[in-house]
Amino acid sequence: MKIRYVLLASTLAVASCAKRPDAIVPVDIPMAAYSNQSCEGLAQELLKEQANLAAVSKQQNQAATGDAVGVFLVGVPMSSTFGGDKEGQVAVSKGKVNAIESSIKSKGCK
Repeated sequence: MKIRYVLLASTLAVASCAKRPDAIVPVDIPMAAYSNQSCEGLAQELLKEQANLAAVSKQQNQAATGDAVGVFLVGVPMSSTFGGDKEGQVAVSKGKVNAIESSIKSKGCK
């Protein structure tokens, strides 16, 4: 009976760990949000959003690593527990990058 509780607790702890950025699905953002910008404006916006994606991806990687260590040592995903999980921000940033890139392609920008 105790083994069941230990297995259940272990499963829940591992399931609540932060995901790696490459495993996070982007949010669907319509490219119409960027259709009123010029090619130059889109290029600048793309660079800005790619930098933001890199920053939040780095934080998400750190959270995932912290969770793995926390689960191994303490049995608790520490980063996710204390707000280090940036999954939502990574998903939105990925969606923005995809929307900007689609808008650039549809306008025929170089």
